[in-house]
Amino acid sequence: MSDQFPGWHGTTIIAVRKGGEVVVAGDGQVSLGQTVIKGSARKVRRLSPGGHDVVAGFAGSTADAFTLLERLESKLEATPGQLQRACVDLAKDWRTDKYLQKLEAMLIVTDGAQLYVITGAGDVLEPEHDVAAIGSGGNFALAAARGLAEKTDLSAEEIARKAMAIAADICVYTNGNLTVETIQP
Repeated sequence: MSDQFPGWHGTTIIAVRKGGEVVVAGDGQVSLGQTVIKGSARKVRRLSPGGHDVVAGFAGSTADAFTLLERLESKLEATPGQLQRACVDLAKDWRTDKYLQKLEAMLIVTDGAQLYVITGAGDVLEPEHDVAAIGSGGNFALAAARGLAEKTDLSAEEIARKAMAIAADICVYTNGNLTVETIQP
């Protein structure tokens, strides 16, 4: 038996912008090594600091992600209505603070007008093609959503749900138990 603690895996989060709205969807599976620990985790959250709605989805360590969400909420309270500034401030802290540097998670955040992926490397990325995805099945969901968005008249929610279903069929760390949040600018 290995001395190393098996890694937590899991999650697929996707954000799709189309038709004046942004939909963020996340699966519910949390795995430890090869074992599914929970199938109904809620990894997409609506935050309302200062009365400004923001939807955030996270992938990676749950405790680390909650720490980052709390920090993001504090940044949003300090800079109401300025999502980009709050995201950049969080990314700077995450990259430079010795405690935060150890956190293993990623975030997708949106206020309906702006959409960002935030990483521990200090990245605040605006996705191309109005689709962003993170997590174990993120690349599968991203590819599916981009194909669906370009060649169909499906709504943002329909694209997100279909892309997540495809990811769940391919990625063993992704399930079909979804949390879906919609936000408009």
